[in-house]
Amino acid sequence: MALIHRLTVDGRDYFLPDPVDALKQQILDAIRAGGGYVTIPPLRGGPGIEILFSPGMPATWSQIEVADTPADLGAEAGYTEL
Repeated sequence: MALIHRLTVDGRDYFLPDPVDALKQQILDAIRAGGGYVTIPPLRGGPGIEILFSPGMPATWSQIEVADTPADLGAEAGYTEL
């Protein structure tokens, strides 16, 4: 199983790979400074996206466990490989 982090900002979801500690700190620093851009990395490849964070902007974090392989999906459903 892999752990994926979901950052929801102003109603939009961004899925992030582990670890996210440095990113959380960058977001807090931007908010404490009165606002600033933070680059949100992509889950898989690509340049990411820059979001302007400011005080009072709604943002929530959650964690989701996902299967690493199709075999993991089958095991979760109760199937075994033959």
